[in-house]
Amino acid sequence: SLLWGGSFLFAKVAVGEVPPVTVAFLRVSIAALTLYVLVRAMGLTMPRGAEWGPFLVLGAVNNAVPFSLLFAGQTAIGAGLASILNATTPVFTVIVAGVLVRQEPLRAHRIGGIVLGVGGVAIMLSSSLTGLASDPVWAQLCCLGAAVSYACAATFAKRFSTLPPQVSATGQLIGSSLIMLPVAVIFSSGWSFSDPGLTAWLNVLALGTLATALAYLIYFRLLSEAGATNASLVTLLVPASALLFGWLILGERLGPLQLAGFAVLLIGLVVLDGRIFRREGARAA
Repeated sequence: SLLWGGSFLFAKVAVGEVPPVTVAFLRVSIAALTLYVLVRAMGLTMPRGAEWGPFLVLGAVNNAVPFSLLFAGQTAIGAGLASILNATTPVFTVIVAGVLVRQEPLRAHRIGGIVLGVGGVAIMLSSSLTGLASDPVWAQLCCLGAAVSYACAATFAKRFSTLPPQVSATGQLIGSSLIMLPVAVIFSSGWSFSDPGLTAWLNVLALGTLATALAYLIYFRLLSEAGATNASLVTLLVPASALLFGWLILGERLGPLQLAGFAVLLIGLVVLDGRIFRREGARAA
């Protein structure tokens, strides 16, 4: 969540000088190159032939589509509202994994915990909620579309749980790089690599190495051990991480409302986890 929380700050700076689809392509291609070097150094084997089909699908729904939608949305709405809308990912993951494909059991404590979590995020970033009425609807739908795409990806990625996380992360990033290359070429006409300044390029580099390469190594490890719904919960913590960075780096103020929202978020995560209920049930028995 710290890595992906920083991505909203990196992206907001980057899309100010670089076209959104180009930022998305550079993010995944830099990350793919970084992880490929790591995989080779570790002596791991990448898939061959027809095995690349699922990686292309995952690269599309986990990177190419959501990154492009989020970056496009952030050209018209603030990072706060974008992160609130992105925090709905666990809701859609429950619907996809628990209702549509029945990959995971649908339990009441999970639904209640997610509702509390999203509520906590909304409280933390309540000042950004005014954008729901004033910001362009298309931009908000872009961010919601990204959340739906992430939910589908978390469910689909379960099939890669037997692979080393380095291979899974590298495969999907290579797949998304191949998908994004022609899109970036088509939609970035008239733009030159010499246009952005050093600050924009440093933010693009941080997006690729920290917020993507390193983050996905952790994500695929988490996905294999905890499942799609639990892995998607990171998006509830991302806004809290973004607020933390704003406080530490940008000198933004953390008030009682933000702290109260974070408390509600933590309660939601405890409820969703469910262990506290199992312990109480065992004591009662």
